[in-house]
Amino acid sequence: MPNIQHSYYPQSGRVVILGGGESGVGAAILASDKGFDVFLSDMGALAEAYKETLQQEQIPFEEGQHTEELILNADLVIKSPGIPEKAPLIQQLRKTNIPMISEIEFAAQYTDATLVCITGSNGKSTTTMLTYDIFRHAGTNVGVAGNIGQSFALQVAREKHDIYVLELSSFMLDDMHHFRANIAILLNITPDHLDRYNYDMNLYVDSKFRIIQNQQAEDYFIYCADDEEIVKGLERHQTAAMALPFTQEDTTAIAQGAYIDEQKKLIINIPKRETFTMNIEELSLQGKHNVYNNSAAGLAAKAQQLRNSAMKESMQSYVNIAHRLEHVACIGGVTYINDSKATNVNSVWYALESFSPDIVLIMGGVDKGNDYDMLRDLVKSKVKAIICIGKNNGRIHEAFESDTEVIVNSASMGDAVEIASHIAKKGDTVLLSPACASFDWFKNYEDRGDQFKDAVMAL
Repeated sequence: MPNIQHSYYPQSGRVVILGGGESGVGAAILASDKGFDVFLSDMGALAEAYKETLQQEQIPFEEGQHTEELILNADLVIKSPGIPEKAPLIQQLRKTNIPMISEIEFAAQYTDATLVCITGSNGKSTTTMLTYDIFRHAGTNVGVAGNIGQSFALQVAREKHDIYVLELSSFMLDDMHHFRANIAILLNITPDHLDRYNYDMNLYVDSKFRIIQNQQAEDYFIYCADDEEIVKGLERHQTAAMALPFTQEDTTAIAQGAYIDEQKKLIINIPKRETFTMNIEELSLQGKHNVYNNSAAGLAAKAQQLRNSAMKESMQSYVNIAHRLEHVACIGGVTYINDSKATNVNSVWYALESFSPDIVLIMGGVDKGNDYDMLRDLVKSKVKAIICIGKNNGRIHEAFESDTEVIVNSASMGDAVEIASHIAKKGDTVLLSPACASFDWFKNYEDRGDQFKDAVMAL
C-alpha cells in the first residue's frame, strides 16, 4: 500500500520553522537535507540539546523572539502545533500567501512509507505504542513518531522506515491539508482543548475527522462505533477508505471490524484476512478502555496482514507507557499510580473506572474549560479524598464538595503525596490523574509525573 504524497508545497527556497522543540528541530534537519535555506525561530528559550544539534547541522536560529523580517520572507512556514492560531505572528502570516503547514505534512512529502495514523481525545499514546509494539514484534521495519518519541521529520531524514505509526493531536491535524493516512484510527472524541476551538464542540470534532481527509479506496478507516460524537461526525465526514468499526456494545458478529463475542473474546474480522480471536482476559492491558485500544491496534495490524501469533504475543506482553496508569510502587499496602498524562476529564474517568475503591485522587492544574459532571458518580462510589495540585482549583472544589468527604489543597507535588500517604489505608490506591494541563507548576505532564514518582519513592 504505497503512500506517495504529492508535493503541493515549494521544493526549494526559504523555509522558516516556528518552534524549536522535537518537531521543529527535526523539520529543520529534513529541510536542510533537502537543500532549503532554513531558519528556526522560537519565542521561548531552546533546550541546550536542541541548540547543540542546530549548531552541529549549521542551521541558523533565534530564541526568545520572532524577528518578523527574517520570517515574513519565507517561501514555506512549518509551525509547531503548540503555537495557537490567535498568536499575533500566526495571524499576520495568515494574511500573506505563504503556506503554513505542520512538520508531519512536510515530512510526508519525502517518504513512500505506509502511514498508520492515530488520533482521539484519550488513549492515543497507549494505542500508538501498542500498535508500534505489534508491528515491531512482527518483524516489520517500523518507526513511531508524531506526538510521541523522535520527530517524524528526523526519522524520514535519517532512518527510513517502511511503516510509521504516528500519534496525531488535533493541533497537528489543523495544519495538515494534503496529507494522506493509509490507515486512520479515530479512537474517541470527548471535550478537550475547547479553548483552542472557541468552545465549539463541532469545531473540535471536525479537527479530529481531518485524519480521514484525502484517503483513497485502498486505505482503511478504523473507528469506535460506540462513541456518540464519532457516530454523529460520520454524518458530515465521509471517506473512500474501507470502514472498520470496533465495538463492545454490539456482541453479535459485524460484517467487518472488531467486536467482543458472548464468550468475552475479541474478534477481529477483515475481508480476505484470517480472523483473529483472543480472550480479553489474556490482554496485558486490562479495563474497558484498553479493550478498545487493543481492538484498534489489532485492526491496524490485521489490515497489514500481520500474523495472528505475533499479534497475540504482543497483546499478551505489552507494558504500558510511562505516565499513563503507570504503577509506581506499593508502600504499606497502598498502591501509587502515575496517570499524569490524563490531561482531560474523560481520561480521569477511564482511570477511575480501572481501579477499585478506595481511591485518593490527586488532581488539578490549568483548567481547560472542564465539565466535571461525568466524574460525579465515580467520585461518589470510589474516591475517599481529593487532593488538589495547581494554582487555582476552585472549580474542582465546587464540582465535588458534596461527593467526597475530603477535598484539600496542597502546596507542591511532594506535599500532595505526603497528604495522600496519611489519608490512604492498606488496600487503597493513590492516583495522580489531574484532568488539567500542567504548566502552572510543572514544565509538562512528564515533569509532573516524574515529580510524583520522586515524591512517592521519598516516602
